[in-house]
Amino acid sequence: MSKPPRDRFDEVPRSTGRVGAHRAEAPGMNGWVVLLWSFVAALVLIIAGIFGALAVMGRIELFPDAAPSAVATPEETGVIDPTYSVLILNATPDNGLDDQMRDTLINAGWAADTVLASDSESDDFATTTVYYVSAEDEEAAMGLAGVIGGAEVQQSDYYAGQTEDGQKQLTIVIGVDRAASVPETPAP
Repeated sequence: MSKPPRDRFDEVPRSTGRVGAHRAEAPGMNGWVVLLWSFVAALVLIIAGIFGALAVMGRIELFPDAAPSAVATPEETGVIDPTYSVLILNATPDNGLDDQMRDTLINAGWAADTVLASDSESDDFATTTVYYVSAEDEEAAMGLAGVIGGAEVQQSDYYAGQTEDGQKQLTIVIGVDRAASVPETPAP
């Protein structure tokens, strides 16, 4: 077998230390850069973990269903029915609110003899409310609440025996929300 020809690299003296680029020390890294990259990596992992946990627990939806098209639902406004007898009770310290409300209803079409106005036993009722007795009276109560400029509507038979037999009735209790002066300690 023949020997390869000799060249200038055959004369390199042998050293006892490391030789070659693969054995060189890594170039110096700045400690702050390493710390910053560590912080960013930890933050990304924490956020991904929280997001994943919320998705698994069902607290957030990854792919929510398409929102239904905005279809305007009609708001129940009720029916204005002047055949109902209306009892108006002023439960505020202001005098004359019941008469003003009576005039409003008479101007809206109620007969003067079907609208009764009086003061209530208390003068600290919180919110103006229209009361009706049976479920079929609810729409008329909502219509009456609209006529007087908005009020709560509730079903109650507390005022049921206030009219002649067979007469349909609604009751308005005027609250301090309509009064100019407010009592010092409102009732619960």
